[in-house]
Amino acid sequence: MSAPMTGKVALVTGGASGIGRAAAIAFAREGAKVAVADYVVEGGERTVRMIKDAGGHAVFLKVDVARSKEVEATVLKTVEAYGRIDCAFNNAGIEGRVTPTTNCEEEDWDRIIAINLTGVFLCMKYEILQMLKQGGGGSIVNTASVAGMIGLPGFAPYCATKGGVIQLTRAASLEYAKQKIRINAVCPGVIRTPMVERLMDSRPEYNEAALTAFEPVGRFGTPEEIAEAVLWLSSDAASFVTGLPMAVDGGWTAQ
Repeated sequence: MSAPMTGKVALVTGGASGIGRAAAIAFAREGAKVAVADYVVEGGERTVRMIKDAGGHAVFLKVDVARSKEVEATVLKTVEAYGRIDCAFNNAGIEGRVTPTTNCEEEDWDRIIAINLTGVFLCMKYEILQMLKQGGGGSIVNTASVAGMIGLPGFAPYCATKGGVIQLTRAASLEYAKQKIRINAVCPGVIRTPMVERLMDSRPEYNEAALTAFEPVGRFGTPEEIAEAVLWLSSDAASFVTGLPMAVDGGWTAQ
């Protein structure tokens, strides 16, 4: 019996670590050929080695998702390598500085908007164009956050980008539903990733106990748990699901 993703091609941005790496590995485990895209070359190449060592197929592509030409080239290179794109996981993102809104510098604002929001828009644009070129059909999952669903003090730019990702997802899902391109978002809670580790290291008030307190289940999530949600949203099992911001957050937003 073949795996659910056998014969499919997946493009994963932010695949050098954390949720992106876990998702790339999960896609490959289920039979997909995976294009692992990231700005961090060493981490991205390591993800590819992990996939190949497990018997899968993967290629690394360096990309700055905030640059239109690089995103367009990444989509084209994925097609050159594997012939098409069936699934895309637009996961690349940064946390930005933790600071009150009035202390946020325009340079910091511009950077987080460029990567977290413009980057997702650009990826969607060129992925959708490719899927339409193939005759329609396909799945796109964008990484939003619980921070796009509720407010977090000190994280205004981050919240703005993730709320924007949710709305981009909703609007585009309606635009391309009849072409059978499903577009959803995953909204992680506190996940044990390098991003969260950096936050705990730099801000004593965000120690493990403080962050765990947000989670009714009493623990951090894992990148693999988010990857499983992404895999389901990308699969034929979710064929009637589009425009959904799916919270995978240990119950945080249910409070």
